[in-house]
Order: sequence, then structure tokens, then C-alpha cells
Amino acid sequence: MKWIYELMYRYSFVPIPYDIGPRIELVDLVQSGRIKPGRAIDLGSGTASNVIFLAQNGFDVTGLDFSPAAIDLGRSRAREAGVQVDFIQDDLTDLQNTNGTYDLLVDYGTLDDLRPSHRDLYIQNVIPLSHPGSQFLFYCFEWAARWWERFTHNSMALSPGEVETRFGEHFEIEEISRYESGPWFMPASATYLMTRKIGKES
Repeated sequence: MKWIYELMYRYSFVPIPYDIGPRIELVDLVQSGRIKPGRAIDLGSGTASNVIFLAQNGFDVTGLDFSPAAIDLGRSRAREAGVQVDFIQDDLTDLQNTNGTYDLLVDYGTLDDLRPSHRDLYIQNVIPLSHPGSQFLFYCFEWAARWWERFTHNSMALSPGEVETRFGEHFEIEEISRYESGPWFMPASATYLMTRKIGKES
């Protein structure tokens, strides 16, 4: 998958659903005050729409992506928008350049792109970026693996219940949206707002 994203960002061919502006759930939660300004990180910042929106709304923002082309694109778009964003090239399965903790973590479709073994590494690397009280806005494709996905072990979705299994020890989890009428190749998605539990330091 890495080379596909690198080509998309390098040659500015970024189709829906990857380049649609700041995500509606993020906008609604910030504008309603449920998510308040603080130190934020976008785990897979891509086209930088979310980080630019956060910077425009008073957040101290870091955009993280493994793709050098995405980092270049993000920096260019942040300059055009006149906002300050710290961009870091790093791998969420083996963080080398990212440290400290954040008040808000955002993941729109990064974890569900990873194979199960890499999802385990993601969890090991990402949980330490949060602290008690941190909020984590998490979006994923989510459906039960279909027969060809079970056969190939190559699903682009999380299984039902996988969010609770992977994050439930550390976070209180609230489902805030679900869509189940997408096209056959992406039939369902869900968005969760998670809050790091008190006393669950990593």
C-alpha cells in the first residue's frame, strides 16, 4: 500500500475518500466544544485537511505520515492556508521521530489499512502518545471479512468488535457515527470518539 499512497500524493492524484476537506465528525466535535484546543496529532495526515482545520481552530498540531510526498503536500497546503503545522515523516508501526503525548489523536483510515500483525505494532506505538484524558477520534472501515478477504487474509476493514478489543483496555469508547450503505467494495464505516482512561498510563 505504501507505494500507492506515495504515487497519489506525489502526482496529486488523490481521489475520494482521501481528499474531501476536514472530516465532518471532526468539524462537528470541535465546533460543538466537545473537543477543545490543545496539542493534537493526525496519525496519517495525508492531504492535511484535518491538520489545517485544527490549526485554524487554535490547536497546536502535528501531522504525521510515512509518505514523503504527503509531508511535502501537507507543508505546501499549510503554507497556502497561512497556518503553522509541524509535519513529521514516521512509521506508525515503528515510531522513530515522534515522542511526547497529545491531548487529541486523530486517525482517519490508517489502522484499517494495515495487516493484523502491523495493527498490533500500531497499537504498541500509538498508545504511548496519549495520556489520561486524551481524546482519540478514530474512523475506520468496519465489516465482517468476506469470503475472499478471509481467503487472502487481506481485508481493508476492521472486524466488528476489533476497536473494543484493541483499544478498550486503555480507552472509554463511544461510537458517534456509522454508515452501512456504501458501495459493495466499502460497505460500512464507523467513527469512534475514545477517551483515555484515568490511571491507565502506558
